[in-house]
Amino acid sequence: METMDTSAPPSAFRSVRAPGGRPIDFEAVASLVSATADIAVVVDSGGIVTDIALGDKSLAENGYSEWIGRPWVDSVTVESKPKIEELLRSDHFGGDGRWRQVNHKVPDGPDLPVNYLVFKLAGDERLLAFGRQQKAVAQLQQRLIEAQQMVEREYARLRHSETRYRMLFQSTSEPVLIVDAANMKIMEANPAACALLGEDMTKLAGRNILPKFAAADRSILETLFSTARSTGRVSAVAAHVAENGHETSVTASLFRQEKSNCFLVRLGRDRSESASTGESGGESLSDVISMLPDGFVVTDERQVVLTANGAFLDLVQLANESQAKGESLSKWFSRADLDVQVLLNSLRDHGTVRNFATELTGELGVREDVEISAVSVPGDNGTIYGFAIRQISAAAKRVERDLDDTEMHRSVEQLTKLVGRVPLKEIVRETTDMIERMCIEAALDITQDNRASAAEVLGLSRQSLYVKLRRFDIGESGIADDD
Repeated sequence: METMDTSAPPSAFRSVRAPGGRPIDFEAVASLVSATADIAVVVDSGGIVTDIALGDKSLAENGYSEWIGRPWVDSVTVESKPKIEELLRSDHFGGDGRWRQVNHKVPDGPDLPVNYLVFKLAGDERLLAFGRQQKAVAQLQQRLIEAQQMVEREYARLRHSETRYRMLFQSTSEPVLIVDAANMKIMEANPAACALLGEDMTKLAGRNILPKFAAADRSILETLFSTARSTGRVSAVAAHVAENGHETSVTASLFRQEKSNCFLVRLGRDRSESASTGESGGESLSDVISMLPDGFVVTDERQVVLTANGAFLDLVQLANESQAKGESLSKWFSRADLDVQVLLNSLRDHGTVRNFATELTGELGVREDVEISAVSVPGDNGTIYGFAIRQISAAAKRVERDLDDTEMHRSVEQLTKLVGRVPLKEIVRETTDMIERMCIEAALDITQDNRASAAEVLGLSRQSLYVKLRRFDIGESGIADDD
């Protein structure tokens, strides 16, 4: 039990008397305070603090000694003053009263929330206020608010991204359709596809895509979609539109949306139509890409930059697009050998990559944490890659860093508590295991759970990594190739 006067029990507690006039033993009162409250405050009839006792030693450094001799109401923030005044003049004390939360001012620190219940001392006009600190609750509330704000920001970002990419989908001059891979029904079609097929979106939505082409070409298209369903993507085939007989090329790429598979179907525009419409659609698409707030880059199979928008040039600190063209995209990756290889392996295996976290280094040495979403698009002249690069906000990094710091603090605190109870040799071994586990988990996170790449990052053989995965029970323990 800690009080402001360590040489003798506080006078207020020495003078407490039970009904009948017999003094109550101070040790009993102190034990009661320690068991039921973090802080006890004695206030006289004028609202002046006469004594304080602390049941939580961590509160001693918050300046409570300065309260004695001053009005209790001066120790709280402005919005809490009416609550203190209500506690002092209430006709209901102890079991008949109710807990009230107030916020105490703390020098050089955040306000401290405390719940108080007031008792009237027998035989005089003084009051005894029992308090329970709510610091842990306040911290949880603050973290909840930060998490909610982060979720709201992410939701707004996703909504804005959807708006931008829907605008891109609608404005591109290339006919594009989204088709459900399970039943071959058209889910979405952009205006260029509607014009090519000779029907508007209201008539195309929910209809099977195969009858939109000539009967003689449907077997070829069935083979095309079957192959795309198995391999993820196929080369273009020629087909004729049933409505007007125009010849067009058809390509299909498989991608996953939520829990279902879909085809991204691209149609080659009819040559006569292309000649009549000119290149205005292509110019519009170029304008949209150049105005995107997120970085956008297109490369060939060797990762040589073919085109890049202004947002990407800002990230890598270039003045114009000509400085980026012809350069390898890996030039600006901080971990080029590892990150580019992992990214390309995922693109070759799955066709798309979402939210790949990495770091870019600009021409002037400035580093930026980014997330990359990418897609591979096969074409007649080889595969091209598109990369959407989003800079990670400082707020998101701060919240993530705070969470990581909290976990690290807890781990270190748990280890320091072993001092005196466990030999130093065992504490060092526990600390080494903790750091080793964290490094392995970080490497798996960086490489998106690719164990071969994780072993390379950590400087371990693949077999040594598998042994450590089993030891720390991280992921599946089975040994499998991740190339």
